Amino acid sequence: MWEIGTLVQQRTRVKVCGLTSVDNALAVEACGVDAIGLVFYPPSPRSVHIDTAANIAAALGPLTHKVGLFVNADAVSVEQVLARVDLSVLQFHGDEPDSYCRQFRRPFFKALRMQDGLDIATVMAAYPSASGFLLDAYKKGVPGGTGESFDWARVPKSCAHHLLLAGGLTPSNVGAAIEQTGVYGVDVSGGVESGPGVKNIDLVRALIAQVQRVDQNK
Repeated sequence: MWEIGTLVQQRTRVKVCGLTSVDNALAVEACGVDAIGLVFYPPSPRSVHIDTAANIAAALGPLTHKVGLFVNADAVSVEQVLARVDLSVLQFHGDEPDSYCRQFRRPFFKALRMQDGLDIATVMAAYPSASGFLLDAYKKGVPGGTGESFDWARVPKSCAHHLLLAGGLTPSNVGAAIEQTGVYGVDVSGGVESGPGVKNIDLVRALIAQVQRVDQNK
């Protein structure tokens, strides 16, 4: 909601990640999400084949962001995906430096795994090209999708960057997460699934309802 020259209140954006079929992606989109995430990391149980990803991206509406998730992928592999799949935003979950991330000429989020002792401000400063940062739970050897949360008190309260919160979010805790952190958006995967890569539409609707409830009470 906007007034002339003044930002009144920013609503919380919702991204649902790890879609693996056209029908499921369309059903999730119909719930009112802002973005759909497609995982291009073969070890993940939510990894999607490039042909399926292309079909999903083509089926989604033009105002729904299509986000591609990569983990330490070589640049050629990313370019091959971009040549086939209409992605609007990229999300990098590995050790990719800023110079790598910006070469693909797409807005990108850099994922930060919230390991104890992580200097968030210093890491963010190393990515001046980032459109925002995704804060996710840390689990050794796992680049994301852990299904675990971290201490939300560690989320910076005053931050010049757009922050997405991930890690163990469900319809039952997403409201509290937003109230405590005031993040720009939430990124949900396992917390709304009936199985890896298959989203439970009732859970997605319930999560959206909780996000809207909190936004209305801001």
